[in-house]
Amino acid sequence: MNRSHGVVARIGALLFALFMLSAAPAHAGSWVHGSYTNLWGSRGFQLWVPSGYQPGQALPLVVGLHGCLQNPDQFAGLTRLNQKADAEKFLVLYPNQATTSNATQCWNFMLATNQERGLGEPSIIVGMVNLVKSHYAVDSRRVYVGGVSAGAVMTSILLACYSDVFTAGMVGAGAMYKAATTASGSAYAMSFGSIYDPDDRGRDAWACSGKPRRSVPVLVVHGTDDSVVNPINGEQTVRQFLQTNDYGDDGVDNDSVPYAATHVWSGAVPGGRAYTVKDYVYGGRLLVQQYELHGMDHAWPGGDDSYLFADPSGPDGTSIMWDFFKQHSR
Repeated sequence: MNRSHGVVARIGALLFALFMLSAAPAHAGSWVHGSYTNLWGSRGFQLWVPSGYQPGQALPLVVGLHGCLQNPDQFAGLTRLNQKADAEKFLVLYPNQATTSNATQCWNFMLATNQERGLGEPSIIVGMVNLVKSHYAVDSRRVYVGGVSAGAVMTSILLACYSDVFTAGMVGAGAMYKAATTASGSAYAMSFGSIYDPDDRGRDAWACSGKPRRSVPVLVVHGTDDSVVNPINGEQTVRQFLQTNDYGDDGVDNDSVPYAATHVWSGAVPGGRAYTVKDYVYGGRLLVQQYELHGMDHAWPGGDDSYLFADPSGPDGTSIMWDFFKQHSR
């Protein structure tokens, strides 16, 4: 296929995706299926339109990123995110990783083309966000992203490189921005933690969005007994985003956002897991919050145990995520 035919095919695919989205009925409490294509590829997605949705009434948008061996239906079922969306009135966009791009449906967070602004899978996900905005009433001040495992690492990339798009995010059982830059490095980071300095990656993350003076609020949730992604990755993610916010405050690495929790507290689910929470507040805003789930393996806390990666004995991770998100508006 020559270049002109390739461009025509891509445009045709995009127009077809637009037709699918615009033609789909926007019934309350319903799924809308579509796809998005740009120069970096094509991915399908599912959009949950909550019950009570009224065209023209701008709602928050949450982007939910599934982990490996998952798809949008499974991630929605695991997290019960659609039920939360119905109760709180927000839209949920679920991008779907193609098996042709990764046989286990992991997001390819370790590839260099997926770690920079305007490239790769992150650009496709942001394209989906813009596509949804063009067909539904979305409050651009309240666009959030959260994921688990590989979806959580992709969340770190999106928060780093598109801080002008995403107001806040959740990294669940994931890792920091550019924790690994190769497949072998990814395996090492998941087992032992990243070899890279979180402070250096904090500056890289700040630079990826074009060095904006903008805060990047993030919720980090990780089990202390995670056998897939070493819990040190959660610590590194906290450190990286504190450093990113230090630069985002005034453009200088001067510890204006200190690496010291302003409040530490504990809780427990009756008959279930205990957890420790560390809050990092700066300028009256909760910029970083860390949940350490004692004894939890690689899982979504409080998830539906009929799905993979659920830990029903933990606190409700979806409620924790939404409670964090709704504190933040651009």
